[in-house]
Amino acid sequence: MSEKFSSLRQQVYADPRPKEYFDRFHERARKRGPSFVYDLVRIISSLYAWTLLRARGISSQNVPETGAAILAPNHFSYMDHFLVGIFIRRKVRFMGKSQLFSPLAQWVYVQGGVFPVRRGARDEEAFVTAEAILARGGVVVMYPEGGRSRTGLLAEQAKHGIGRLVLESGAPVVPIAILGSAKIRNWKRLRFPRIRVQYGEPLRFEPETEATRERHQEVADAVFAEIRTLYGRLSERFGN
Repeated sequence: MSEKFSSLRQQVYADPRPKEYFDRFHERARKRGPSFVYDLVRIISSLYAWTLLRARGISSQNVPETGAAILAPNHFSYMDHFLVGIFIRRKVRFMGKSQLFSPLAQWVYVQGGVFPVRRGARDEEAFVTAEAILARGGVVVMYPEGGRSRTGLLAEQAKHGIGRLVLESGAPVVPIAILGSAKIRNWKRLRFPRIRVQYGEPLRFEPETEATRERHQEVADAVFAEIRTLYGRLSERFGN
């Protein structure tokens, strides 16, 4: 397994740009929703997913039709953002690593509903933005693993951040398992994996604005346990 992934480019976690550089993106995300760019990207990604990836959603009705909701999927591929959203009618907002916000791409990301998070830098602004979106009854995607898995396997443990967002916002969290996206890079060899996206039952926790980091981790572990169960069932049913 290590040899298979040793040739992948090393991930960069530290963004040298100061916090102030991203303030404008947070300000917009807190006040306004996605523009027509979201719909355009959704159409393009849906066509790709439904045809070449043969993507299918399972139990997407578990996502609340109205009101605040947190979507919590596992994360193997850049396509996971799109795969989570194409099977539901609601527009979802994504927490994307700040490195994505390059001068050429940042307009598309902002218009498409993405807001930045500075990984490795205790980014409070990202949480403020996510909670502001949820307070307006929006939907936010947050990966419990914190970043994309490079091994093709689920992480051993969730990061505590998802637990913090759940407890501070009081929003229900929908665990989601995505099967097959770890092999999406195989398109370079004209091999396209079959994708399945399973939406679990919403989990609800009483709000705890003063919860400890240990409590955040406890909730994160509970959410990730549901994802792991869903993923295991998908693997048994459809293979991996």
